[in-house]
Amino acid sequence: MNPTPQERPCIAEDQAAQESLLVDSLEDKPVLLDFQGGRLTSDAGLLLLHQVDQHLRLTQALATVLRDERDPNRTSHSTEDLLRQRVFQIAAGYEDQDDSDTLRSDPIFKLLLGRAPETGADLASQPTMSRFENGVTRRELYQLAEGLLEAFIGSYAQAPEVIVLDFDDTADLAHGEQEQARFNAHVGDHGFLPLPVYEGLSGRLVLTMLKPKLLKGIELLSILRRVANRLRAAWPRTEILFRGDSHFAYPEVMAYLESEPRMHYVTGLGTNRVLKRLASELEAEARRRFARGDRAKVLRFHTVYYQASTWPKVRRVIVKVEVTDQGTNTRFIVTDLVRADAQRLYQQVYCARGQMENYLKDHKLALKSDRTSCHRFLANAFRLLLHSAAYVLLWALRAEVLGRSAWSRLRFETLQLRLLKLGACVKEEVDHIRISLPRACPVQAVLRRSFTLLGALPGL
Repeated sequence: MNPTPQERPCIAEDQAAQESLLVDSLEDKPVLLDFQGGRLTSDAGLLLLHQVDQHLRLTQALATVLRDERDPNRTSHSTEDLLRQRVFQIAAGYEDQDDSDTLRSDPIFKLLLGRAPETGADLASQPTMSRFENGVTRRELYQLAEGLLEAFIGSYAQAPEVIVLDFDDTADLAHGEQEQARFNAHVGDHGFLPLPVYEGLSGRLVLTMLKPKLLKGIELLSILRRVANRLRAAWPRTEILFRGDSHFAYPEVMAYLESEPRMHYVTGLGTNRVLKRLASELEAEARRRFARGDRAKVLRFHTVYYQASTWPKVRRVIVKVEVTDQGTNTRFIVTDLVRADAQRLYQQVYCARGQMENYLKDHKLALKSDRTSCHRFLANAFRLLLHSAAYVLLWALRAEVLGRSAWSRLRFETLQLRLLKLGACVKEEVDHIRISLPRACPVQAVLRRSFTLLGALPGL
């Protein structure tokens, strides 16, 4: 019987896989390359991340908020399986849905979802994953964001004395005609403005959300209040510092933070004529000092008290003036911390928010959180949350499992390449499953130590 049209591509693929390629020769012996190595994987290190997820129960908790209205008699993949498959693929550097077609039979990915590497059913394909991502509702997105916030709180063994909430927008260029993609004059292109919030002292992800444009003050206040209420319920005595760039210096936000106990703010402040006048004497003094020629740079800090037309009262503003051979650079921050030293507050507290760029690198460069290429806005918002779940797992692996070694200082991209991207042979026997890594595996020691630690921990 002749093969059907649907069968012919599979036959062609099998024949192509059996063909050997002549790639070199050694002592008159041809070196042949084929794809007949059997049940091999290139991502054996994901077993570590799976252990972390089992301790955190992150993907399990996130999946509980997703409704499944499919007919169970015609369903092969649960919502938890779909979410876990997608999150682990992203963590391993496979950010595209199309990768599901080739990874659905990978033995390690099947093991991660509780399926036997050889005899177990294959995982979801790209069309199934696409339907999964496009089926999310707005309410489910809200609940998923709450799930990430709960994971953040649960990552502390005890209430911290201080946490810093770093708010910042980041550009996310559109991939085509996505819903709600707006023109961004700053980057000169269309896209979104995701809002990630990190804990500034540790790099933990607090929450993340996709939005088309800058938030208004009342919108940001709504988000901040929900986060703060949940944090305060969990940690009544924790000091909370809100930190952000100048466009987060909303009057509504500052008034709210001033009214709440043990909550403070340090944000940038845009310049205007009044602030320039208040800084003029400090600028003149700094330029005189520089003109003397005894320093390559003159740096001065000073406190002024200023009330904008939209503010109900006078607030403390820190002025920084820097004079070099390139000219005068003057910046302002506003804060309710009235007793802190001006220079220390600017350099050690406000400028420390620059570390957030490293968190964004892990989020955007290693995990490709800006791969928001779906047409529907809600689907893209869901994607961002999936990438954020991968961030939480990798952060926990680096900080909690590898935290007392040099590995804790590596970027996510390096962890992916050195610890997750491990080639291994997977064999399914009658009474066990064996995963064999190369004898010359350079990370044997860290793997043994990490699995031992994870096996001994009741939870991270």
